[in-house]
Amino acid sequence: MKSIDLRSDTVTNPTAAMRAAMVAAEVGDDVYGEDPTVNALQQRLADELGFEAGLFVPSGTQSNLLALLAHCERGDEYLVGMDAHTYKFEGGGAAVLGSIQPQPIVQAEDGSLPLERIEAAIKPVDPHFARSRLLALENTWHGRPLPLDYLDAAHELARKHGLGLHLDGARLFNAAIACDVPARAITRHFDTVSICLSKGLGAPVGSVLVGSSALVDKARRWRKVCGGGWRQAGILAAAGLHALDHHVARLADDHRRAAYLAGRLREIAGVDLLGQHTNMVFIDVPAARLRELDVHLREAGIRISIGYLPTLRLVTHLDIDDDGIERTVAAFREFFARRA
Repeated sequence: MKSIDLRSDTVTNPTAAMRAAMVAAEVGDDVYGEDPTVNALQQRLADELGFEAGLFVPSGTQSNLLALLAHCERGDEYLVGMDAHTYKFEGGGAAVLGSIQPQPIVQAEDGSLPLERIEAAIKPVDPHFARSRLLALENTWHGRPLPLDYLDAAHELARKHGLGLHLDGARLFNAAIACDVPARAITRHFDTVSICLSKGLGAPVGSVLVGSSALVDKARRWRKVCGGGWRQAGILAAAGLHALDHHVARLADDHRRAAYLAGRLREIAGVDLLGQHTNMVFIDVPAARLRELDVHLREAGIRISIGYLPTLRLVTHLDIDDDGIERTVAAFREFFARRA
């Protein structure tokens, strides 16, 4: 029986076609800048998203960290959502490795940072304060795409105060599909953008940081300092290129399946549907029953993530088909029917 893993879209396996592209990849030494497949991936994303240069790195956490290190110096600060991945789930890397102070801001329900809160948090030019240098946003945030008009307003506010703008675009293409716009319509507001290839796009590893040549050059040096230089990485970059060719438009299938799953779970007594956004479904289950539910689902070949967030998050991706959704609904229904 095929396993159904709803913990995250990071669990996807490379398709057979992607593996074939990896095997056939032309490679070189990327530390010397000589891997043609890495160079092609970097330039493709830079060109498509409206930037001068790109940098292929092992992870989204490193990509975000390199952006912060490129934008900020010791004693600077970046303004960021209190529940943003860059602030909350990346080990405090900016503070640990860059002596960069985060200024967390409580996010609105849609994931945006209210403009008045941003403005109030920007420090005056005074030796008592860290220097406000950067505004970091996340899109999508818990599956929610940031409103396009908000991006315009945030861009204007940042420019007014001389702030750089960085986007944690781990699920940038989910946001673009949900908003029915080219990804460039989102990225045009930012100085740097981190794009993850190993979530909904289904590559086995890797993210790309795009920005100006000057910022990417700084990030490249910091990548080396952080131990992120790699050699014949074209084997991995080929998976990213394949994903861009074949796995972007199909994200709409993940969103459709998530919406269908949410609708069916809503019908089950004992399940409180909190929301569905792009490829994520959020439900509330009585805490006392979570462990028991986890065991029941595992016996049915279904994996969920409990304890990571205060609510239960179910994530659809390219390894989840329509049959997997129906099996999930049936397993939930059976569990709560037995315990009614």
